[in-house]
Formats: sequence, C-alpha cells, structure tokens
Amino acid sequence: MKLDARIPSGPLAEKWDKHRFDLKLVNPANKKKYHIIVVGTGLAGSSASASLAELGYNVKTFCLQDSPRRAHSIAAQGGINAAKNYPNDGDSIWRLFYDTIKGGDYRSREANVYRLAQISNHIIDHCVAQGIPFAREYGGLLANRSFGGAQVSRTFYARGQTGQQLLLGAYSSLSRQIATGRVRMFPRREMVNLVLVKGEAKGIVARNLITGAFELHEADAVILATGGYGNVFYLSTNAASCNVGAAFRAYKKGAMFANPCFSQIHPTCIPHTGEYQSKLTLMSESLRNDGRVWVPKKPGDTRPPEEIPEQERDYFLERRYPSFGNLVPRDVASRATKVECDSGKGVGPTGYAVYLDFRDAIKRDGREVIQRKYGNLFDMYKNITDADPYERPMMIYPATHYTMGGLWVDYNLMSTIPGLFVLGEANFSDHGANRLGASALMQGLADGYFVIPYTIGGYLADVTPSEVGTDHPAFEEAAKEAEARIKKLLSIKGGRTVSSFHRQLGEIMWEYCGMTRNESGLKKAIAMIQELREEFWENVIVPGSDWDYNLSLQKACRVADFLEFAELMARDALTRKESCGGHFREEFQTEEGEALRDDQNYCHVAAWEYQGEDKEPTLYTEPLVFENVQPSQRSYK
Repeated sequence: MKLDARIPSGPLAEKWDKHRFDLKLVNPANKKKYHIIVVGTGLAGSSASASLAELGYNVKTFCLQDSPRRAHSIAAQGGINAAKNYPNDGDSIWRLFYDTIKGGDYRSREANVYRLAQISNHIIDHCVAQGIPFAREYGGLLANRSFGGAQVSRTFYARGQTGQQLLLGAYSSLSRQIATGRVRMFPRREMVNLVLVKGEAKGIVARNLITGAFELHEADAVILATGGYGNVFYLSTNAASCNVGAAFRAYKKGAMFANPCFSQIHPTCIPHTGEYQSKLTLMSESLRNDGRVWVPKKPGDTRPPEEIPEQERDYFLERRYPSFGNLVPRDVASRATKVECDSGKGVGPTGYAVYLDFRDAIKRDGREVIQRKYGNLFDMYKNITDADPYERPMMIYPATHYTMGGLWVDYNLMSTIPGLFVLGEANFSDHGANRLGASALMQGLADGYFVIPYTIGGYLADVTPSEVGTDHPAFEEAAKEAEARIKKLLSIKGGRTVSSFHRQLGEIMWEYCGMTRNESGLKKAIAMIQELREEFWENVIVPGSDWDYNLSLQKACRVADFLEFAELMARDALTRKESCGGHFREEFQTEEGEALRDDQNYCHVAAWEYQGEDKEPTLYTEPLVFENVQPSQRSYK
C-alpha cells in the first residue's frame, strides 16, 4: 500500500496558498447541512470546534472532563513560537522552518513544517485579538524569550501559564459558539468506538462517564484532537486522564499509527522520589534561559550545592555544547543529563538529578527581575519540594513529556480512514523525531484555527450531508463491541489492581524503551509486555459497575489500551535501526555519544496497520523527500 501524503506541487513557500485555492469549497448555505464531531477540547479541539462552527457547520464536541478548561493544554508553561522577529535578531519564517526541521532530526515533512512556520505569525495576531495576556516589554510591545534548539528569541509567553491563557482564549471562542447553538457540548464523555460505514468515518460511540450509558452520534466527518500517549510510561508530566484510547480505537478500525516510538523526554522535571507518585511535574524549559545546569565534578559528592566551589562544578551542557549551552534541544539535554547521572555525578537522594542554578542570574539581574519572569514557576517548585529556588538550585531530571508519534495523516490532516481527521498531538505530522520547545501550542492552534477549516471543506464538498443516521447497523455493532469489552473487564474479578499493572508496564517501558533503547532490551520488553497483558486479562480486579461513575473502570479501559499499544511502540523502536531525536538506539551513536541517523534506510515515516488481535501489524513507509534542506549530522556545538 502506498501512503499518499497529498503534498501540493510547486515551490515550498507557495504550497499552502496554492493548495487552499485548489481545495473544493462548501458554500455558506450548504455548511449548515453538515455535521462534524470533534473529540477533545484542548487547544486543537477547542479551536477547531469554534472555527468550524463560526463557518456555519453543526458541531458536536466531546470533552473527557467536566469543562474544556481542564484539558491538558492548560499545563503548558513556557510559550508558543512564532517568526515575528520582534527582537530583530535574525528570525524569519525560513529560520523557524529550518530550526524545526533540524530539531526533529530530519524526520518530518518539509511541506507540513513550512506551513506551520507560515501560520505561526497569524496565531499570535489572532490570540492578541482574543485578549491573551502575553508578556510585554516596558514600551508595550510583545516580549520574546529563547527556547531550546534556537539561537533567536521567538517564544511568546504569559509568564509560566501560556497554555492556560491560550486555552481560555480558545474556550471563550468555543463558548460563544455554544451560546449560538452551533456547537453542542458533551462533557464527561469518552469515545469508546469509531463507526465506519463503507470504510468512511460516520460517527462515534461515546460513553457517558457519569451514568455509564452508551450514546450514538452520527456525523459527516470526525475529528480526533485527543492528545498524546505519554502515560504509557505511567510516570510522565501528563495529566492522569491522558490516554491513547480514541487514537487506538481508530487504529483498530484501520487508521495507521505513525512513528509510535518517537516519544520526547523533557530534561527539566522535578525528580521522581518514590512509588507513591502517580505523575511527575514539569518545570518550564524557559528556566534554562537564566538557569545554569551543573553537577559536581567529583562522582559521589554529597555536599550541599552552596558548599561546592565554582571550580568543582561541571556546567556540562555549556562544556559540551558551547554554541547553544543550556538551550540545546530537549533530547540532547536529557541524554547528557542521563550520562552525568549514570557516571555517578547525580545529586539528591536518588543520585538521579542535576542542579538548575539561578545564582548567577539573580546576582546579575536582581531577584525582582527573575521573580517577574519565573515567579509562579519558582512558587510551584517550592510548594512541591519545600525548597526555595531563590536560595538554592532546583533539582531536575528528565521525564516523559510529549509524543511525536500519532495517527498518520496526509497534508489535509486526514488519516487513512476517509472522513477521519486528526489534529494536534494526536497526529504525527510536524515534529519529526523530537519536538522543539514551544511548538506544541503552535501546532495545536495552527491545526484548529487555520488548517482544518480549509481542508475539511475539501472533503465534505464530495459528501452528501446527513446520509447516515444512528439507525444504521454499524452503530449498533460498534456499541456492542465497546460494551463487550467493558463487561469482560468487570467479569475478571482477579487479585491485582489496575494501577499495579500500569506501574509495572511503565517500569518496563522506561527501562527498555525510554531515553535509550537497544535490540536485546526491546525484544525483552515485547516479551514482558505480552506476558503482563496476558496476566492483566486473567487477574485484574475492577470494582464497581458499568452504570455509574466508575474511575477504576475508566482506568482499566485505558491501561488495557496501553498494554497493547506499548508492544506496538517497542516493535517500532526495534524496527528503526538508527538513532534520531528522542529515539536513541545505543548501537547507533557517534564517537561523541550523539544520535547517528541512517538516512539511506530510515529517512521515512513508519506507519503501522492493525491486522487483528495477537497478529503482528504490517509496516508501511512514507519516504521523506528533502528538496530545500539537506539532512546533515545535527550539531549544537
């Protein structure tokens, strides 16, 4: 099977404009006849729902939480990139495009990334018009700061609450459309199956999490904007409710899953301290603008940081990467941190942490300046650790944060299932093997506000509106599938909790498919996952019933998905015999310990097709063609 990315012809800078003109249109009167389902209410989902309703479509939006304001987009701290070049330091759309291609280790599509860079400036204008309180310079101009993987300041921010403020903007736009009646909001609903009619997406089965009732919803197109799968590692910076469920349901219905092994480890997180933890807390990458990362030069040095003199400190990122210093990309900083800790130089009770020190910045700029920039982040750190970052360095260590893999989509953001579109972190499209900081918010809003309103119209122009209703047999069949799965989980009555299985799976994934991977470890992981999955279906205990608010049942459904998805992830990592971005195979590295790509054999997107239970999926590849940027060894020295 050949994967057709539907990338427009012509010069790179003209592809998106040309494509928008070539797309078929739905006239305003006919838009009112079409129904669209949007699953997810983070930045991508809320912006898509608001934009499509504004155009006149009838939208049903499904929210896992009680309010869209609780979507995980709210947790994003540091900022959103755009090529405005306000600091006049040499930025441009081309440079943003180049940095993103390079940051992704040349494993993303040129056309998608250039479109993202083009749209970035419009996002800032749109959000300012919404009233987003971006930080401003003294004269009133929008402020910028630097992020990893760039040598210019292009990141717009609202202190450490950028995701929250952007989500409130999207939510206000969404609320306006709810008030008009063009959006119907369904809170506390979880998509439990996708409905296909003649191979096309025509609706979903949702479960009411309060009552347990199944609900059938038809549509002319379905949009998934359900985030990433980082919680496969159990401990991650993701909210506990983040899951792979909706994407995995689509995968099992025929949507290909692309690059599942591409997961990102964030270098700046509060370290893990004990088994009682169910998640980890992110400290924004923006802190590396002023904070200096270091460890003691002598292994096993347990002295407090204030007692270690300057000459006995190793600022290892500045030493290894003099050009970028502490602002190297996340994958590079994370691996460098792991190397130092593995050599015995780590600090803290576990030895798996390094210092992020603001002493020099406070001495240079004053405490008030640092407080204005990072005050709420410093407060968060103190509340969690009971240590004051103004007085002594933060302790940080890498943790799972974002996933670059996702459902395969073409240039129109449509999956291999016609009528099923995928936005934001749920698709694979823009970040390659590593996401640069401050580009997730950019992609989510670009997809929702500026891409899907055009591309979904190109699809709907050839679709007869409201052709299929919930009385079609496919809906009943999909509901029975979902119900049978839940009944099976409740009937097991075993002796182990869902959380114990999830924790064990996370330990396997972190050990063998985490920051580093190797062939023997991945093969071992696959066997261990299969054994754990078998035990899960024989020995899990899920208390309660399926007709009320049952949090244990919700977790069980999600962990069941992770136990299958984890094997796909490890299999993808095993098949990709190279190192690139966040995928670091120990067998493939340079003499200096950096990622070593194999462009001759692996310059492609790996897309997996489901073949049935207990059967190996089929691998298809989409070759990546670089016409404007030639892949080279990624260096930040």
